[in-house]
Amino acid sequence: MTKTTAQAGKATPAKKTGPTQAVGKAPRSFDLTSSEWYLNRELTWLEFNRRVLHEARDERTPLLERVMFLAIIGSNLDEFFMKRIGGLKQQVGAGLKKLSIDGRTPQQQIDECHVVVRDLLRQQQELESRLLGLLAAKDIRIVPYKALTGEQQEEMDVYFYDNIYPLLTPQGMDPAHPFPFISNLSLNLLVATRYKSDDHIFLNRIKVPTGVGIPRFIRVGREHLYVQFEDLIANNLDTIFPGMVIESCELFRVTRNAITEKTLDQANDLLAMIETALRDRKFAEIVRLEVGSCMSESHRGMLAAELGIDRERDVFAVDGIMAKRDLFEISSIDRPELHYPVHQPYDHYRLAGDSPNIFHIIREEGALLLQHPYESFDSSVERFLREASTDPKVLAIKMTLYRTSSDSRIIQYLLDAAHNGKQVAVVVELKARFDESANIHWAGYLEQAGVHVTYGVVGLKTHSKVIFVIRQDYDGLRRYAHIGTGNYHAGTARLYSDIGLLTCDPQIGRDLTELFNFLTMGYAPARNYKKLLPSPKILKKALLEKIEREIKNHSDKNPGLIQFKTNALEDRDITAALYKASMAGVRVDLIVRDTCRLRPGIEGLSENIRVISIVGRFLEHSRIYYFRNSGREEYFTGSADIMKRNLEERVEVITPIEPPELQAALREILDVQLNDQRSAWVMQPDGTYIQRKPKLRGEQRSSQEILIELAAKRLAKARRLFKKKIKKIAKRKVK
Repeated sequence: MTKTTAQAGKATPAKKTGPTQAVGKAPRSFDLTSSEWYLNRELTWLEFNRRVLHEARDERTPLLERVMFLAIIGSNLDEFFMKRIGGLKQQVGAGLKKLSIDGRTPQQQIDECHVVVRDLLRQQQELESRLLGLLAAKDIRIVPYKALTGEQQEEMDVYFYDNIYPLLTPQGMDPAHPFPFISNLSLNLLVATRYKSDDHIFLNRIKVPTGVGIPRFIRVGREHLYVQFEDLIANNLDTIFPGMVIESCELFRVTRNAITEKTLDQANDLLAMIETALRDRKFAEIVRLEVGSCMSESHRGMLAAELGIDRERDVFAVDGIMAKRDLFEISSIDRPELHYPVHQPYDHYRLAGDSPNIFHIIREEGALLLQHPYESFDSSVERFLREASTDPKVLAIKMTLYRTSSDSRIIQYLLDAAHNGKQVAVVVELKARFDESANIHWAGYLEQAGVHVTYGVVGLKTHSKVIFVIRQDYDGLRRYAHIGTGNYHAGTARLYSDIGLLTCDPQIGRDLTELFNFLTMGYAPARNYKKLLPSPKILKKALLEKIEREIKNHSDKNPGLIQFKTNALEDRDITAALYKASMAGVRVDLIVRDTCRLRPGIEGLSENIRVISIVGRFLEHSRIYYFRNSGREEYFTGSADIMKRNLEERVEVITPIEPPELQAALREILDVQLNDQRSAWVMQPDGTYIQRKPKLRGEQRSSQEILIELAAKRLAKARRLFKKKIKKIAKRKVK
């Protein structure tokens, strides 16, 4: 255990920031409607970012990966202001005074979040300076323009003139030139100039033209020496303002509210509504102004006034690099010794080598459980769709599409299937936050190819992850399916930990027929599901019933056990039910990545509940729900988190995992993560976390490292068995 890690583990709970509330001696009876037993959603999410920041601080993490975690914090906070603070500000603007589950008004939540964010920014900025020093020691330097040699400055000036200068549009601000529109997350220079013979100051805005093929960190020469885009502009202002005196040049950036959707009665159709919302988002209310720490007070006040924000609350001074999300460029530098060991996902052991038709494997050998990114997305999920698109026996393909990547082959396989005469129906979720524009594009592209495209059910987001294939097998029609926890996105499949099921279970197939009829019809006549637990009608009720059953069946001889692995535990009803289970003596193990309303470890209330959070090189994204059920164990997986929106406002699909071999695989995942001594953080009753400290040599590896090794062992074992099988066949032939 390094000193850094040990200090962080002790310091985090001591700060009492984030979701903390005073925890006194618990009463004997508990009013589970009381706000004191529920932590704040926003503050617990910010607490998760403290754990992410720790990965950037932890000396055990490779250097460029530490830079990546620093960039993740920047990206996370941008989205937090756009989505969460933006939504809270809308509530304040609408005059809403309703208290949250934890007893806070919208304005109280904003104010408390700002306190935590400012503390996170302070730590982030301190760490940035330290990491830049460590990078410099490894010959990766980000330097000011003025620190370059004369020859290097000349090289950069030529680059500026040829590649940047034509893209710049300086905008004056005076009675003839009103304050310009400032786009979301753009970097901007506020430049004050004057004539040499006059004291009158002219103010100008220059937008830094990022996103046009020029990197934020521009490489100087052939070494890993970089200057920032805006710094190069700032040192070539004499080209933009010839003959003028440059009084000051200051950097600023705005963040706008991303919650701009209207209700359907304000639009003719969903597509029109989303397109309007995308346009509105560009002009949405500003929720944050970031300024360079050296910006003058008068200019801060002027910007705040022009942008219509509160000077004290909404302005954040930034030391060092603004828009730290752009540090992803630096973290991707090709220096293998400064990264995690390369992980190439393994083929699933039953899909490796020259395996036969994937539908034959599923039909003859049974269902498969996929574990990404430990196992390959390409040779499993993409293969499933690829073979379905060309297999002459496949008659129809139906699929839900929430997010996908621009370079994904998923879209091409759907187009191939339509071209090959198959019926193809795709439910595209247009309201997937920040992917609306891409999904509108893909929807139009698919429709032009003859694919039946629908947008789900009015009032509900379609968040489920399902591919449904109908095939004419030798003995009649058979339904095959992939049901997963992750998006059909080739990029995130290598960065997020997810689970998928490939199956031809007849009842699951019948249930999926019902589901897709619901999605494509757009309304909900009575549907009869035998195995699947879809939301919004069934899942929450089923979870509550199963928790109640665990309470009812619990005894000393037959102890109850509930284990959930989820991204978030936010729903009040489920949280209260888990409290009741704990009070009845049922053991509850929760692996919750970020938001968690529940307070574990309170005597009499939640002393039988433990909550851990895993933070590592992969983003934990899979969901597993387990109930001991008096020894008749039940395992479920699928797309839903335990959040009110997932359970009541989205179409989600949770599927049972019934084959014993697949249940054993889920048990392995749960056990490995619950016993993680390297990357696990243990939640305290007040909402803070303490990182576990490995004591034994075998505990130094994280659960993610162990799961990589287990995937490799499964594949190696399968190959050994295959070789033995080939040898036996060869011997028979010789005889």
